Amino acid sequence: MATIRFERRIAAPADVVWEIVGTPESISDWFPGITSCTVDGMTRVIRLASGIEMPERILTIDPLIRRFQYQITAPIYRFHRGTIDVIELGESDSLCVYSTDSDPDVLALVIGGGTYGALIEIERLALAQKEA
Repeated sequence: MATIRFERRIAAPADVVWEIVGTPESISDWFPGITSCTVDGMTRVIRLASGIEMPERILTIDPLIRRFQYQITAPIYRFHRGTIDVIELGESDSLCVYSTDSDPDVLALVIGGGTYGALIEIERLALAQKEA
């Protein structure tokens, strides 16, 4: 199993960053290549730019520790778990950590490229919300 992790320090309050990543249906606003998403209870289905739909199970939405976890349940994965943590560093300073565990290993790399871009977009959205 492969694990990949990216993190980004964001000059915005942790609650502002959490509002973005802790809302399951907002993923198409900040994850590159995801064009839409539907949520029904603890099931989320994302649609990729290629038109492929990927089902996911939401594992954790914890606003107290600001953790969101999900599992891609598409059959191309033997195992997957994505975790996004938002850590408060100061009043207007936070760390957003996005990690992925995957089997087969190569799929962690595929998602990893997207997570790096996602963190950049999360920062952009958080800074825009902070300024509003």
